[in-house]
Amino acid sequence: MKVPLSWLREYVDLPAVTAHEVADKLTAAGLKLESITSHGHDVKNVVVGEVLEIEELTGFKKPIRHCKVETGEAAPREIICGATNFAAGDRVPVVLPGGVLPGGFEVGARKTYGRMSEGMICSERELGLSDEHGGIMVLPAGTPIGADVVELLGLRDDVIELEITPDIGYALSIRGVAREAATAFGVAFRDPADVEVPKETEPAWPASIADPTACDRFVLREVTGFDPDAKSPLWMRVRLTRAGMRPVSLAVDITNYLMLELGQPLHAFDRAKLTGEIVVRRAVAGERLETLDHVVRELDPDDILITDQSGPISMAGTMGGLATEISDESTAIVIEAAHFSATGISRESRRHGLVSESSKRFERGVDRELPLVASWRAVQLLAELGGATIQPGVTHAEVEVSPARIAIPAGYPGTVAGVPYAKETVVARLEQIGCVVVDGDDPAVRKGGVDPTGVVTGGALAARLAVTGDDMITVTPPSWRPDLTDPNDLAEEVIRLEGYEGLPSLLPKAPAGAGLTEGQRLRRRVGRALAEGGYVEVLSYPFISPDDFDRLLLPAEDARRHAVRLANPLSEDEPLMRTTLLPGLLKTLVRNVGRGFTDVALYESGAVYRPRDNAPGVAPVLGVERRPTPEELASIESALPDQPLRVAVVLVGEFERSGWWGAGRQASWADAVQAARLVAAEARLELSISADQHEPWHPGRCAALYVGDTLVGHAGELHPRVIEAYGLPARTAAMELELSRLEAAMPGPVETPPVSAYPVATQDVALIVPDFTPVADVEAALRDGAGELLESIRLFDVYAGEQVGEGNKSLAYSMRFRAADRTLTVEETTAARDAAVALAADRVGAQLRSS
Repeated sequence: MKVPLSWLREYVDLPAVTAHEVADKLTAAGLKLESITSHGHDVKNVVVGEVLEIEELTGFKKPIRHCKVETGEAAPREIICGATNFAAGDRVPVVLPGGVLPGGFEVGARKTYGRMSEGMICSERELGLSDEHGGIMVLPAGTPIGADVVELLGLRDDVIELEITPDIGYALSIRGVAREAATAFGVAFRDPADVEVPKETEPAWPASIADPTACDRFVLREVTGFDPDAKSPLWMRVRLTRAGMRPVSLAVDITNYLMLELGQPLHAFDRAKLTGEIVVRRAVAGERLETLDHVVRELDPDDILITDQSGPISMAGTMGGLATEISDESTAIVIEAAHFSATGISRESRRHGLVSESSKRFERGVDRELPLVASWRAVQLLAELGGATIQPGVTHAEVEVSPARIAIPAGYPGTVAGVPYAKETVVARLEQIGCVVVDGDDPAVRKGGVDPTGVVTGGALAARLAVTGDDMITVTPPSWRPDLTDPNDLAEEVIRLEGYEGLPSLLPKAPAGAGLTEGQRLRRRVGRALAEGGYVEVLSYPFISPDDFDRLLLPAEDARRHAVRLANPLSEDEPLMRTTLLPGLLKTLVRNVGRGFTDVALYESGAVYRPRDNAPGVAPVLGVERRPTPEELASIESALPDQPLRVAVVLVGEFERSGWWGAGRQASWADAVQAARLVAAEARLELSISADQHEPWHPGRCAALYVGDTLVGHAGELHPRVIEAYGLPARTAAMELELSRLEAAMPGPVETPPVSAYPVATQDVALIVPDFTPVADVEAALRDGAGELLESIRLFDVYAGEQVGEGNKSLAYSMRFRAADRTLTVEETTAARDAAVALAADRVGAQLRSS
């Protein structure tokens, strides 16, 4: 909401304060400041001039005029101008040499088109008044020559822009902000809605409300003899522009002006285009309406419509219909003001993707008492500015509504704030916002009419929120505050008006703890290890699409297809909670590759969501008036899915970069397996790796990762069809591993291993095995056969060629032996090596390579 300070001052007797001081007060009252924009403060030396003579210059591609302009100085000024919409005798704004226009544009005297130009004649846009640039701004005939245009037109102003949250719809108007400013400064407030409306019993255009759940007040007034050529006055156009709205025409500008001032949306119909009685109702299946934006809309049965005998003529509270819009020939106008259902307008607006200034206000809640006043102000302005004649009578269709009353103990706001407030203070603050306060306990739920806001009130919820105690008072909120529905709302009003700065700031005492858990330490270590290994962490949304299951080639019976569906997803394209980390990582990888990053290694850790068998479909919703029982907590817990923690990586391109130092190395399935080893090492565990077939990995390049007999994850190269489905580069590799299972398998507290002071003995061994033999099986056999003297084993060479025979490969290992209590002899290390080779021969058919 953009609030020009000059407009605000019309209704509030503000002291001599700056816009920043006003904004500080409003911020303290709970209205969030977005920005402050200054207008006209840099403008100087702009005066009113009268055009004395005009000489048309020829020989140029466009009209050029040499003008003599009287500016109240000793001699007229000679000015070159290209506009043609003014004549001799007109009064115009003139920037004299040395003057400055908005934006710091300086104007001087210079020779142009062969003549001297001593200044500049201005348009509205050049003065920062509007976007109008069709010609020079012509001032009224009696405007004093030489007068300061800045003061004359009110060019200097400040605009305070506020972010209006959904719960304070009343602040989407100058009226609402002015009331807050008056309270903040403790000064008088003049309500622009405090207008005496004539009491008329005769109806105007006939109208009725067919659905009382859609509208509970509908008002029509008529004018005739309106001059369609009448222009909106400059002051109105300037205010609309500075408040963020584009001037259109006088009739439309009046409705927009009053909406900004009062907060009541209005709509103008061309009376000549109406047929029969106007009825407010819900849409009928199959109905259509072409709205003012020239879009033909298919209407939903829940849409709220304004109709006549021809059918729908307006989407209530959102946008009017094209068939009945005001045009350049409209002389008879029907003004409509109404109070529609806030939830109905909100759903209608979102259903059609049509958010208007009108719908913003209706869905937040408007003052039900405004339609009569706003419609009367509108026809008055049409008569005053457009020469119209106000037709006697007013159509006023309404549904009877009983206002809500809220009972609270006088000390309740102090209980909520932790600061005692006297009863007199509580009553005074509530009366400041327009509430009627009486002693006693006499609450009542609002009855009749439409939903005033999107807040659910009444019924069991009202009973749950009720507060009782000593010294009860009963509060009736004003019509312009439909957001006040329960005791906590009233407490909040008292607290914010008394000032949040008065609340004590007490830090809770932090109990002594034991630091991070072992699981938390593991997750941090894993993140550091992967980052040090060259991976970059990403955080993806935990939402996926059902299409992701097909892209990952998951079989129909795969448990990962069984996902939790969100009741209110952020996007209908991704309504499921993820059961694997890979879709989010792969989509992030695609975005990075698409932006030119060809060598990418990413990792993510987080929860996946796996629904439990026989779990309730929906968790129970418990009340807030007491602590849930253990049984109730258990019922909530039973509906929650399992949420194991996982870590996953994806990589593509060069894993080791090439450069002047030489060629790099392309990422492969082996790097994905090594990432899993890095993770397991941080858990002080060693993985067993075996070939597997598991979607979405390539069936011949997929490794299953085990800790003992427990499967903890998979790694390898992705299936070519998965790569194609996601648009990934060829040979993309990935790994996904369940951290929760690693944490469960972790050994006990770390013990410092004994350090041997005796030297190490190294034995190398090369074994020939069939080429299909897993390296992990060979290494396991060597470890088991070597016994306790083996300190470490490392594969340092793999060879396949004529020397080892077709269908075979050679694996060369370096084996390190050490004893804790002595120096090993050659005989001991040789015997350990031979035992290792013998077991490898027995298990995997390995043969010792002789050359």
